[in-house]
Amino acid sequence: MTDQSMQTSQPEKHRTRASKVGVVVSDRMDKTAVVAVERMVRHATYTRIVRRTSRFFAHDEKNDAKVGDQVEIVETRPMSKNKRWRIARVISRATEKGQALAALEAEETP
Repeated sequence: MTDQSMQTSQPEKHRTRASKVGVVVSDRMDKTAVVAVERMVRHATYTRIVRRTSRFFAHDEKNDAKVGDQVEIVETRPMSKNKRWRIARVISRATEKGQALAALEAEETP
């Protein structure tokens, strides 16, 4: 190999960051929201479609997301032990009725 062949490299390709859409289930922490993302998978034995939920800790710099909001999260560098996602945008806001239900559920849990 010559030095010329090593110098003529292609521009670096940046990987597109993974993104997911989910619902905020907790916003009690400062600058952090817990986002639940649902996916449908086929059960191995019964071949029925089953709903699976994953919870992600997402960085929310402005504490803008509230419980019940539908948000888009994107991959980012590790920000703490559990946070590897950040909230890119709020897709839709929760209704007042939904927030009231979330407040009632929060009161019931010890």
